[in-house]
Amino acid sequence: MRQTRLFLNTMRENPADAEIASHQLMVRAGLVRQLTAGVYTFLPLGYRVLKKIEAIVESEMDAIGAQEVLLPAMQPEELWVESGRSETYGPDMFRLADRHQRKVVLGPTHEEVVTNLIDNEVSSYRQLPITLYQIQTKFRDEVRPRGGLLRVREFRMKDAYSFHTSPESLDETYRDMHDAYCRIFERLGIGYRAVEADSGAIGGSGGSHEFMVLSEAGEDTVAGCTSCDYSANLEKAVAVPLPAGDASATPAPLVVPTPGTKTIEELCRLLDVPASRIIKVVVYFADGQAVGVCLRGDHEVNEAKLKAVLGADHLRLATADEVLSAAGKRVGFVGPDAPIRMLFDRDIQSVSDGVAAMAGEDEHKIHVVPGRDFDLSETVDIRNVVDGDACPRCQSPLAFYNGIEVGHIFKLGTRYTDAFDTTYLDANGAAHRIIMGCYGLGTSRVLAAIVEQSHDEKGIIWPSAVAPFQVHIVLVSVKDEAQVKAAESLYHRLYAAGVEVLLDDRDERPGVKFNDADLMGVPVRVTIGNKIKEGQVELKDRKTGDVQVLSAEEAFATVLGMVK
Repeated sequence: MRQTRLFLNTMRENPADAEIASHQLMVRAGLVRQLTAGVYTFLPLGYRVLKKIEAIVESEMDAIGAQEVLLPAMQPEELWVESGRSETYGPDMFRLADRHQRKVVLGPTHEEVVTNLIDNEVSSYRQLPITLYQIQTKFRDEVRPRGGLLRVREFRMKDAYSFHTSPESLDETYRDMHDAYCRIFERLGIGYRAVEADSGAIGGSGGSHEFMVLSEAGEDTVAGCTSCDYSANLEKAVAVPLPAGDASATPAPLVVPTPGTKTIEELCRLLDVPASRIIKVVVYFADGQAVGVCLRGDHEVNEAKLKAVLGADHLRLATADEVLSAAGKRVGFVGPDAPIRMLFDRDIQSVSDGVAAMAGEDEHKIHVVPGRDFDLSETVDIRNVVDGDACPRCQSPLAFYNGIEVGHIFKLGTRYTDAFDTTYLDANGAAHRIIMGCYGLGTSRVLAAIVEQSHDEKGIIWPSAVAPFQVHIVLVSVKDEAQVKAAESLYHRLYAAGVEVLLDDRDERPGVKFNDADLMGVPVRVTIGNKIKEGQVELKDRKTGDVQVLSAEEAFATVLGMVK
């Protein structure tokens, strides 16, 4: 490709609305352009990268026996009502009606559609197991799209679905898919970590893993062991229980005045105690019923764990008025003895001399001991882990890092086949529920994640497997006959050898060409300038910055070795 013919406009300055590096660089390097909030056009350079990412994904899916299909993006809303997810997705789903007022949605995912397909096409155990996948555009009505391609309303995704007659068969495909994802990210040349995860809106009661690209720009917090390979999304992370406190010398509770203390911080200052000694209660409404969560003042409720413990479809914090109505006290003065269902975090037992709202308005009790001064009726793991907690596998400290979620795999079980009554007949003619797994990978998000992880102050540094071109020939002066002749010769030879080569044949200043080359990040750059008079060219590795001065013939052979 000649750069004079390439549909490409680079930018010197960062766009005003781009806050993270990947967004800035993808726009500046001419990969994408925003059409409207959360909706992007892929320009030729960006689309070449996206297609390479998707080709790697397809090859690994094919390698484990998955079969490619293409499911409709427009779906009948009644399928989502039948599965029970229409309300769960709520305003996050684009909804419309056709001219006959039939309600349809733009698919954010395809569990309903593919289950409906299997329900109509599969009847016998002889047809199972089977894994279907597609790479398609998805739609989600994000409240605030941000981060370029990291959080958008329209995106590209590979989603796969497997169907089985037994949990053991599902386990086998799940392992195959997990390993295929690992190979995909290794081939893409990015650092990643597979972490235990919550299933969220997808549902299912089986295992779930997220694949995280390590990046400070990531919105997900991951807890990882500092010694072993344990990793989990913060929603799923667990730690070794804290040791129980020694309350043998703790005196009897005493009421103290605490007027106007609305927060844990105010209470700590007034009583001169650390937050770890505060016994707090947070009130929620779960499927319309009030429930209190009792935990230490320095710990936070893990709402994913809480929702799972309660088996709730809908969970939200109670309003101030609801707290007063349900618990009989104002926010900040609800104690573990409140007249509502109370769940106790297991690590509340580490408090040996606590402070709790177990008195009148504007009062607290000090010297409170959980289990002695109030009953621990329902004790569960219901808090977020914190930095330094002990790893559940090896007891080493946990640490936190940020990640960009680029893949998520689930063991769905019969979550959807129950909803659609999807069965198969065994060898004896008996009907059984089909067991499912699903496996998502955001290909357009992967593109952004690669840029986020692989760049410097000059621009993008593409891993060779997904670079838009393998070699960038920079012709310094289009008015120099010797340079033009050498550049054209090398360009045609590399092209004939099957190398993806871009020739910068623009009539521009050398500085502009070099800046654009660094910004675009093609792995190998060959500069043909004044040294051609001595029969020499410069070869530069974009990642390492190493420069070699070679003859034109040596450069050709070296480039072939690097890209092949």
